[in-house]
Amino acid sequence: MGKIIYENPLGKEADIEGFVLEGKAKISFDDGVMRLENAIDPKEGQKANFVLWCPVSFPSDVCIDWEFRPIKEPGLAIMFFAAKGRNGKSVFDDTLTKRTGEYVQYHSGDINAFHVSYFRRKEADERAFHTCNLRKSYGFHLVAQGADPLPDASPDSEWYRIRVMKKSGHITFLINDLQIFEFDDDGVSYGDILTGGCIGFRQLAPMIAEYRNLRVTWI
Repeated sequence: MGKIIYENPLGKEADIEGFVLEGKAKISFDDGVMRLENAIDPKEGQKANFVLWCPVSFPSDVCIDWEFRPIKEPGLAIMFFAAKGRNGKSVFDDTLTKRTGEYVQYHSGDINAFHVSYFRRKEADERAFHTCNLRKSYGFHLVAQGADPLPDASPDSEWYRIRVMKKSGHITFLINDLQIFEFDDDGVSYGDILTGGCIGFRQLAPMIAEYRNLRVTWI
């Protein structure tokens, strides 16, 4: 592993100064970690979901680490990475359509990104059969899938170490050092190989989860 290029404990409000929230969320740090939960009634469907972007644009070949603790389900947790506008500009560029947390805006809007869903407990089939999914946008391409080893959410949940490794078109995903899946992008089947870009935390209501120790390292 190479040099650490970004490190954030996510332990207090000042740690997310400059982060960009799309949609509405309750963000708290009562226990020295970042807790995310919806601020809109889940009955509103996709309008109750949200994305919290780290404002830094990262290079192509990186290892992204964070710790995750699921507190309440149903719901779903996703990490976006290598996210850019389809015009090659920043995801925050003013020329892009405004996003408000509804999923279609992210997979079939005007950005390209990978999105790994690593805690899927929203729909009945997801709660009965747990998988981690990797999708690539533009489009809703399911490109890799593996078994989800995480237990159900609980106020007494352990912390889990999540890792995404991206080197050009090769993606590896691990939880607590257990490899869940890998994917080799040929740059043809699902569009061009994605290079660098931003990362963002996404949650589906009414899930509550906690996060800490975000770190990005050059590969």
